[in-house]
Amino acid sequence: MKSSPPRARRSNTLSSSLGLGEKLFASSEERKFAVAIEKGLAAVESGLLDEMSFTDDIADVTSRYLLEAGGKRVRPTLTLLTAQLGQGNNAAVISAAEAVEITHLASLYHDDVMDEAQLRRGVPSAQTVWGNSVAILTGDLLFARASRVIASLGDRGLELQADTFERLCLGQLHETVGPRPGEDPIAHYLQVLADKTGSLIALAGVLGVIFSDAPEEYQRPVTEFGERIGVAFQLVDDVIDLSAETEQTGKVAGTDLRAGVPTLPLLYLRKAAETDAAAAALLARFEPAPAPNSDVAAPAPAPSPAAEADFAAAVAELRDHEVTRATLAEARRWSDSAVAALAPLPDGPVKKALTKFAEAIVERSA
Repeated sequence: MKSSPPRARRSNTLSSSLGLGEKLFASSEERKFAVAIEKGLAAVESGLLDEMSFTDDIADVTSRYLLEAGGKRVRPTLTLLTAQLGQGNNAAVISAAEAVEITHLASLYHDDVMDEAQLRRGVPSAQTVWGNSVAILTGDLLFARASRVIASLGDRGLELQADTFERLCLGQLHETVGPRPGEDPIAHYLQVLADKTGSLIALAGVLGVIFSDAPEEYQRPVTEFGERIGVAFQLVDDVIDLSAETEQTGKVAGTDLRAGVPTLPLLYLRKAAETDAAAAALLARFEPAPAPNSDVAAPAPAPSPAAEADFAAAVAELRDHEVTRATLAEARRWSDSAVAALAPLPDGPVKKALTKFAEAIVERSA
């Protein structure tokens, strides 16, 4: 069994987790709020290490692999943040934040197997280290542990966790199968993002409201914010997937495209290719035409240095194409919609932080 990656150095701050500027919280009340989040994040980080101890040296190494590789801890930060609408951090809020992050980590193990990803968070993906079976079983193990943690909080949390887990699976299934005949591929894709990414971010936010005993009327706006910002987050990821800055993104440029994942820039390119010859020519470099008398695309040629170079060049061309700019514009629309959902929340540091987070989402590069 290979050892885990070097322990990632993380800064448990709102700035590092949500991409918020250091000068955002100027008043003493706002600074006190930020300190509460940071203390909560430290408690969550410690709790995550405890929860990923299975008294089994193999499981301990594989389950902590991506945890120790880093990550922004966006989801637990949102749980802690929305808890400030109520009584703030307490044991239940910390446990809920841990459960959401463990669920997220579990999904990464499975996603990387399905996408045949080579890198995750700047380190080799789990299945490239231990193989598909170990990676899948590690994801299963983490899903089980997340369920155990959330079950300790009672039926409400467990019901929400189960509903979200169902949506995660349905989103992945629908992405794998693709849109049905006559279904708009772009609408289908956006729903996949709402299920696969938005649902878990929404869960993170609403658990903070529930377990801090915040007013019940805050649950809906926080849920809507989480789902919409999750879609925006993933759309920006679609653009980041095209980035050549592997050291910054932790992924090889075009990872999703290599795996056949139809990101929004590619879906927009397909649409543009219907009337634009240049777009059609670029699309053909990602999607070979069907063989004669066949509805099935011809098998991709075996990778070669020339083929890899052409693919990299095609990714660079797509990165600079108008369809990628259109993807960023769509991300901004979802981010603006997420902010609009916050209208019922009281003015204060929570609303301010969520608003700034939504703005930071569309400006990030990793």
